[in-house]
Amino acid sequence: MNSETLRILDSIARDRNIDRDLLIRDLEQAMVSAARKHFNSLDAEEFGCEIDRLSGAITIWRNRLDGVREDIPLEALGRIPAQTAKQVMIQKFREDERNSLLEEFSKRQGELVTGTAARYEGGALVVQIDRAEGFMPRSEQIPGEQFYPGDRVRCLILDVRDAGHQVKIVLSRGHPDFIRRLFETEVPEVSERIIELKAMSREPGFRTKVAVSSIDSKVDAVGACVGVRGSRIRNIVDELGGEKIDIVRWNESSQILIANALKPAEVEEVSLCFELGRATIIVRDDQLSLAIGRRGQNVRLAARLTGWDIDILTPVEFAKGLEILEQTVRPIEGVAEDMLDKMGALGMISVFDIEELGEDVLREELGMSEETARNVVEICSEKARVVAEQQAREKEEAEARRLEEEAAASALLGDGGEGESMPDEAAEAAADSILGGGSGEGDAERREG
Repeated sequence: MNSETLRILDSIARDRNIDRDLLIRDLEQAMVSAARKHFNSLDAEEFGCEIDRLSGAITIWRNRLDGVREDIPLEALGRIPAQTAKQVMIQKFREDERNSLLEEFSKRQGELVTGTAARYEGGALVVQIDRAEGFMPRSEQIPGEQFYPGDRVRCLILDVRDAGHQVKIVLSRGHPDFIRRLFETEVPEVSERIIELKAMSREPGFRTKVAVSSIDSKVDAVGACVGVRGSRIRNIVDELGGEKIDIVRWNESSQILIANALKPAEVEEVSLCFELGRATIIVRDDQLSLAIGRRGQNVRLAARLTGWDIDILTPVEFAKGLEILEQTVRPIEGVAEDMLDKMGALGMISVFDIEELGEDVLREELGMSEETARNVVEICSEKARVVAEQQAREKEEAEARRLEEEAAASALLGDGGEGESMPDEAAEAAADSILGGGSGEGDAERREG
């Protein structure tokens, strides 16, 4: 029976990754608790227990007041002390397992692991990883992604927390580091540190931008990450369920990096205002929507990647802002021509910039006197209010025109205004007028055909 006890302890130690000697010490403490229970003793030093590590023989003794050690037969302990020993053993073993899990997974924090989906609890996905359960909060999941029990789940160990009687392992598929680990897995040059992922911005489930650079001039960072015919990046995209990934070439120059980050849009010019931490980007009209992206996603991710606030303007808008600024500031007494040039060089391209920067910057950067700087800021602030009101009116007028055009198109192609469908002849005539084929000769030719 004693050898059987050792075999059970060995099995528990292997399965739960717990030190065997620790389990034996826990069992010894449990037997001491049983003896104290049997003799109704409160003295923690009165009883002792030792388990032979080779034979499994259990020896329990009592330290009497006269100094004599009295052995206690195991059979002398009754049913109730045995229950006490069982409860203590279960509690100790659970504590050992919890400590073992905490130690093991704390070392694996930030590691990419593969588990099996178990179930959903309140929106969080519970994943079985080795001998432990981890949970993936809704905020760390990829939107729209759904797993079923038994599905393979690849995820990142984001955090490991000691939560009292259990260890909470927080998993993630939405964290940017999940992308980083996937690149290390799929691109050997990244794991070997030949290619470095310098910066990353992500909106899980939609798009990710990654800025890469190579320490070896012979290795093309972008090409290596993409792979032959896109093989490497395709594996990552497939793992993410089709999430788009833009590989951006890193550059120490903020102007070049911002232009790269806004790809696939073509950037004409980049103007940086270091005081405001803002970059003004000039793109052609046909590139404007591409640079902004769907619902502003492209410019938003580029801003996070580069660390700059990004404003995108067309050449006409940029020139108009500069013209208004020049017309507003030039007449002010004390403003020299070189000051206007410096404003442009420092990224001050509108009256709104002057209002936001304030007097101190004008004095320090442009060498204006205190009175001149104050006048410039006051006049630019007044002009900014006028321009803002004008822009608001233009926006309202543009919106009104858009609604009128939609209403006109609906009247031509839609319900005729009373909820009734347009007659076939009227619909055909409306379509001809829109497509430029509404002549009588054309109608006759179609009828003859």
